[in-house]
Amino acid sequence: MKRISWLVLLVLMATNLRAQLFQPKNYPLGYFRNPLNIPISLAGNFGELRPNHFHMGLDIRTEKRVNLPVFAAADGYIARVKVEPAGFGQAIYINHPNGYTTLYAHLNQFFPALAAWVRQQQYIRESWSVFLDIPPGLFAVKKGDFIALSGSTGGSQAPHLHFEIRNTATDLNLNPLLFGLPVSDHTRPVLLKLAVYDRNRGIYEQVPRIYTLRHQGGRDLLPGGVILSRSSRVSFAISAFDTESGTSNRNGIYQAALYDNQKAVIGFQMDNIGYDFTRGVNAHFDYRTKTDGGPYFQQLFHLQGLGASVYHPPGSEGLIDLSDGKVHAMHLEVKDPFGNVSDLHFSIRFQAGAIPPTREEGKLFKPRMLDGMEAQDCCFYLGENCLYDSVHLVYTRSEENMPAVVSAVHHIGSPQIPLQDSFLVRIKPNRPLDVITRDKVVMKLASGSRQVVEKVTWQQDWASAKFRDFGSFRLVVDQEPPQIITVGFSDGANLSRASRIIILAKDNLGEVKHFRAELDGKWLCFSNDKGKSFIYDFDEHCLPGKHTLKISVEDEAGNQASHSVSFTR
Repeated sequence: MKRISWLVLLVLMATNLRAQLFQPKNYPLGYFRNPLNIPISLAGNFGELRPNHFHMGLDIRTEKRVNLPVFAAADGYIARVKVEPAGFGQAIYINHPNGYTTLYAHLNQFFPALAAWVRQQQYIRESWSVFLDIPPGLFAVKKGDFIALSGSTGGSQAPHLHFEIRNTATDLNLNPLLFGLPVSDHTRPVLLKLAVYDRNRGIYEQVPRIYTLRHQGGRDLLPGGVILSRSSRVSFAISAFDTESGTSNRNGIYQAALYDNQKAVIGFQMDNIGYDFTRGVNAHFDYRTKTDGGPYFQQLFHLQGLGASVYHPPGSEGLIDLSDGKVHAMHLEVKDPFGNVSDLHFSIRFQAGAIPPTREEGKLFKPRMLDGMEAQDCCFYLGENCLYDSVHLVYTRSEENMPAVVSAVHHIGSPQIPLQDSFLVRIKPNRPLDVITRDKVVMKLASGSRQVVEKVTWQQDWASAKFRDFGSFRLVVDQEPPQIITVGFSDGANLSRASRIIILAKDNLGEVKHFRAELDGKWLCFSNDKGKSFIYDFDEHCLPGKHTLKISVEDEAGNQASHSVSFTR
């Protein structure tokens, strides 16, 4: 009896510890149906780590093909639709009477009545890319109604349906797997590696100690079991993934919690995430290690520059104080939405010893502070919401002899340091520029493999622009207009047997900024999925006969080009 009593007490203690971190969910189970007519198989789950964002829904496989029918998950009305070259591609938002909104993205085609209404609005606004609010009574739907065909539009890399559930009033995204969707999962998360961080140093100025975990007898083990730390203040991060039954796809983990001597320290949970916070993913995983080619390490500590977050309880730093010299019994619990749990138990203690002094180059910048640096021909300024953690930023300059470059190259910080908000860069050209030339100046950023071009604003002899990455900056004079290429036909062509017109618009410094097509003087709707080809599928806006098509494009520097071509339909 005594043993049973102790077991009950331990279970109650564990339950109370978990309650300190996470509040119970009360979502309507079974209210929403599977939006497809095939079993749900996930290519991605809610809260997965993606470049610059959390994944905010479920990626449901569509058997590697497009044009599967998509159905309304519950009664409601279509409240909004979006059409864009990246992101969601073509998407439908349905508001439901229980206070939730479902979203269906990467669609190939809306159902006929909705498609006709959207096309009408595109012609009214003279824009293919639209985000439209729809009156509640216009497109009412019942649970199971056909609403669209699945696809791979927008930021999709392969056919699938992106499905979200949001709180309609707050627009916060909720984890769809907590609503009782028919997903089978009896597999527990897989723990791969543990990382230990010295909290006396900034996260971008250290390489963590990494331990590869071992799986033995259904348990997760840290070889040796005990970590000896030279730092008296540490935090942890975990590399892990989750799967569902019947698939080996590596999905993200839902929940992790850290305990120190059975006391709850910190945890994170992938639910209740807003798009205004989603870039905060860069402060949730070890950005430097990932940028250097390492795995995603999800941090069990809160960086000081991060505002609202996925961490619980609010205000917890996730700091483990080892200065008492005692052994700390640590427990890391990783859990999926279906209750499958993986546990890691290990110990850590402070081992006093000389730590080699470190001296970081550059100026120290801290989050929540307005600060900057000024040099002879370059200045930059960081706002209070730019940095997630304190870091020394190194500035250097070099020369470049390319004819179009009219400044030195200014190297600011490192691509290994993420930015939460844009910062201001000001550069002075290395020679006088007349008014016409100044109007064609852009600032170009090279950050790792990425290149970004922004039009500058002038204040006396200084050119200014804002960026969301560190890297190398220079001023470039761009006087070269974009190119317009008609694909598969030329002036005077007979297109009576063709089904579409394809136009390519290219620019020497990147994508074109504006594209406009006119058929016989009237705006014509060209799609631009993924920002590649501009495509017009022949419809009632181009009747049989002779026509003149005029294409006009403009780049970031304001250079314009136009091309007219005649054809017979």
